[in-house]
Amino acid sequence: MRNPRAFLRPLAVGAPTPVTDIPFRPSRMIHFFDPSNEKMQAKVPEIAAKVDIILGNLEDAIKTENKEAARQGLVDIAKKTDFGTTQLWTRINSLDSPWALDDLTTLVTEIGDKLDVIMVPKVEGAEDIHYVDRLLAQLEARAGLKRPILVHAILETALGVANVEEICAASPRMQGISLGPADLAASRRMKTTRVGGGHPGYLVRSDPTGDDIYEGRTTYQQDLWHYTISRMVDACAATGILPFYGPFGDIKDVVACEDQFRNAFLLGCVGAWSLHPVQIDIARKVFSPDPAAVAHAKEVVAAMGDGSGAVMINGKMEDDASVKQCLVMLELAKQLAERDPDLAAAYDL
Repeated sequence: MRNPRAFLRPLAVGAPTPVTDIPFRPSRMIHFFDPSNEKMQAKVPEIAAKVDIILGNLEDAIKTENKEAARQGLVDIAKKTDFGTTQLWTRINSLDSPWALDDLTTLVTEIGDKLDVIMVPKVEGAEDIHYVDRLLAQLEARAGLKRPILVHAILETALGVANVEEICAASPRMQGISLGPADLAASRRMKTTRVGGGHPGYLVRSDPTGDDIYEGRTTYQQDLWHYTISRMVDACAATGILPFYGPFGDIKDVVACEDQFRNAFLLGCVGAWSLHPVQIDIARKVFSPDPAAVAHAKEVVAAMGDGSGAVMINGKMEDDASVKQCLVMLELAKQLAERDPDLAAAYDL
């Protein structure tokens, strides 16, 4: 165990000092693109202007023969693109692959000044984060970086879920965690081939209405991921980092995608992955608080004064816990308003 007094010291001579708090910036969507695809490369500046986070993907969905091209493509894009306030992330290959070491070495030394976060797939325990943490410190020192690159883990194995609390607390670099439902389903031997979302076979049924056990019984499809998202959110909240929903694979089913994103938002996730441009607008809509909710939050905060006691507003009791909830809503609304003029107008901020 690392000495608690040394937790915030650099892990390599010359590396930047670790952050004490994870910066919370608008992160409604993490938009993935393939840096080996020339058509996608050309669209990066346009897409970056529309999203909160743009991520150059090096892992799944990149063919083996394109791994090196994707890595070099991301380097080239980062060097020539001004991302403004949009965060630049990358997802490296898994730590047990032949590409992960070169991914980290190349990206940190070539474009470390542009990278905000490195997403690490298939994290199963604190030891995976410790490895990346030390290596990043060495590479940052070599590159002369002035700020540390943060780390984001993907929760996509049963062992990772079992160790999620220790993963979250493994390093001051930990920025957040995303749910990876497809790989997690395979790891758990779940009987679904869907990427995220519910399943018609996973349901509850109302009680019988009479002697016929088949008649008049309504069924309700359930969320396969409720437990895992809730546990992930708790682990992230307990350690001051950010939870994200991952991919929703059925691009055409925008209705179910919006439902899944909203479930995650209500449970505490700050954003989700977008795999196609159509999902960008869904994430923007879902992970931006409703203007009516923001107006209510303003009313509660104004009425509560110092936050003590209780008041009745529109027939509902509001107390100090209500104020805390409302302040979370207002802080997010203010940050989004600074980035989005339409939301600034809608929120009257």
